[in-house]
Amino acid sequence: MRIALGIEYDGTDFLGWQRLKQGKSVQAAVEAALSFVADASPERPIEVVCAGRTDAGVHAQCQVIHFDTAAERSTRSWTLGANSRLPASVAVRWATPVSEDFHARFRAQARRYRYTIVNRPVRAALDARFATWERMPLNIDAMRKAAQALIGEHDFTSFRTLSCQAKTARREVQEIAIVRVGERIMIEIQANAFLHHMVRNIIGSLLPVGRGEQAPAWIADLLAGRDRSVAGPTAPAQGLAFLYPLYPAQYGLPGEVTLR
Repeated sequence: MRIALGIEYDGTDFLGWQRLKQGKSVQAAVEAALSFVADASPERPIEVVCAGRTDAGVHAQCQVIHFDTAAERSTRSWTLGANSRLPASVAVRWATPVSEDFHARFRAQARRYRYTIVNRPVRAALDARFATWERMPLNIDAMRKAAQALIGEHDFTSFRTLSCQAKTARREVQEIAIVRVGERIMIEIQANAFLHHMVRNIIGSLLPVGRGEQAPAWIADLLAGRDRSVAGPTAPAQGLAFLYPLYPAQYGLPGEVTLR
């Protein structure tokens, strides 16, 4: 039987999603909790596949995973049982059986991230774990204008980490929305897939535009130049949250992760 789960987590105290030989990872915590619920043996623990790996300090609103098991449990048991074994910073939101052809990573048609910035003269305290602080006033109109150059399918070499192992840098950015609510600026980016550090590198290049240090046309120049070394720095991890992946309706997943 194949089960899909929606998981949210505060990534502050983890070294990222992926299971590691040493150090705390979200994947290891989730697999341990699910193995307990399934009464799996140490030799054959539950192993999960996620929609998209997140780095150290990055959060998720609805990461989607799947796993295979012979254990018969209700969706309520998978959800509440796993949550009883997970740390407070990780929670299973829902569980549902899926067909054998469902794959959390390969069946996702799009993924959406949000980057949150507290834009004020003094640093944040309550938002420190979930937002980046920018003391200089940001011009979001200039940032919106600059971001339009990224819409569509492009080679995003200028916005990938040098250690990125993706076979190609071509990705399709479907939407970029930038809004301000009081002191907070939220940037949401949706694409068919993302390169390693792609969102944080885009943000790191939009910030100089917002501060007036670069013209909006600079982003288009960076994209065309395909040179990571001249783009902006990688933005801090804590401002980034993986909102959700999106799947075809045929899999019967909750509406928040289903294409409309």
